[in-house]
Amino acid sequence: MNSWRTTAITLLKSLITFVLVLSLTSCGEKAVSQEPFGNLQPNSQISTKQFSEVAPPTVVQELRNTTDLYRPQVSIISPKSDEILPDNTVTVSFQIKDLPIYKDPKFNLGPHLEVILDNKPAISIYDLNQPLVLSDLPPGTHTLRVFASRPWRESYKNEGAYTQTTFHVFTKSDSNNPNPALPLLTYNSPDGNYGAEPILLDFYLTNAPLHLLAKDNPDNLFADWRIRCTINGESFVLDSWQAVYLKGFKPGKNWVKLEFLDSQGNTVKNEFNSTVRLITYEPKGKDTLSQIFRGQLSADQVRTIVDPNYTYTVKTPTAEPTPEILPEQENLVVPESEPTTTPRVTPSVETTPEPQPQQEKQPVPETQPTPSVTPTVESTPEIAPKQEKPILKTEPTHTPSITPTVETTPEPILETQSQKPRFGGFFKRRATKVPTPQPTVEPYPEVNTPTLPEIIIESPVLESSEQEDQETPTSVEND
Repeated sequence: MNSWRTTAITLLKSLITFVLVLSLTSCGEKAVSQEPFGNLQPNSQISTKQFSEVAPPTVVQELRNTTDLYRPQVSIISPKSDEILPDNTVTVSFQIKDLPIYKDPKFNLGPHLEVILDNKPAISIYDLNQPLVLSDLPPGTHTLRVFASRPWRESYKNEGAYTQTTFHVFTKSDSNNPNPALPLLTYNSPDGNYGAEPILLDFYLTNAPLHLLAKDNPDNLFADWRIRCTINGESFVLDSWQAVYLKGFKPGKNWVKLEFLDSQGNTVKNEFNSTVRLITYEPKGKDTLSQIFRGQLSADQVRTIVDPNYTYTVKTPTAEPTPEILPEQENLVVPESEPTTTPRVTPSVETTPEPQPQQEKQPVPETQPTPSVTPTVESTPEIAPKQEKPILKTEPTHTPSITPTVETTPEPILETQSQKPRFGGFFKRRATKVPTPQPTVEPYPEVNTPTLPEIIIESPVLESSEQEDQETPTSVEND
């Protein structure tokens, strides 16, 4: 019984193994194309004297999280496969599912279709509502290859993202007619003009088996396929189907050649399996793609190229903080200016009155000496020449009479008015006749007007004294 059980178990295991091998073999015989999974890290094997593989730009890696959500399905509506057309102008229309096709109006990029007629450079399609018109086609057989592409021209590699059709203009021919039983290489990038590194190297494979089945199918010449890339005469080999980002291109013209190799390293003879493209590299390009690859634009700024429904709300906060910070700085400056102005006013008011009373007190002791009265006596000799001799006898009598008049006149002035204008104006008036070294009394010109009536008051006093002088001599004569 034990031997029978062991035999049954071994037979069951062998049967399961046979089924698995058979399924894997059938998958290996079928041509497949599959999007590579996992991170896109650079291959260490790609390293030449001039070129080296680098990681994809940071913005591209972030935007791939959005583009990888789609599994586009592309189909060609017209022309039909193997259709013979009676005209050399062909109208081509497409259909695509599970991928929005559009061009962002600001950045001029977006998900699109790459259309390749025969082996000419690709044509980018961003609007499916307008058919593609191919004119002046030469008679014979032509092949259209179409695949979905990301905004930075990296092709989708899932099943159904690629399709092709072969049609004929007027008649059939042997050219431009690939063998559907053989692997087919479709060149995608680089092509055209580039303004920044790294530069994308990308292609699409059809009828290429998985490398995992190469060991199980040693007789299959295409199981261990390779892609040979030659740039400006330097060659390296790729054994995986994924996008590659390269650095080392020289400014100006560069040529790139891609070839599909079999397991023995020979070129597979099929249409389009050997393609050469000429590109132009001009550093410091200003186009959107160059700015993305240089890192000048962030993923949030250009996210509208992968998501048409993205509202791009990141721009509003970037513009708002600048006006918000400015008023805060202005508020800080205003209080600084206010205290600076206030001290400038206060010291000016405080300092001006302090020196003035000091200067006013100085003229007071200077006015105490009698020279201030002498000018009044000088006015008497102008009247005295009429009497000549009596002048000497009247001097002792008139001096006491004159002094009280002089003393009484300034006293009411000091009591009724402030000391500043009274004495200042008086001595300023006298300064016109007798020069005085006191410039401090000059800033009070307004007091000059009240001093004039004071002179008028003193003059009648002098006249009364003259009358007394006149009376006295008459009495002397009588004696």
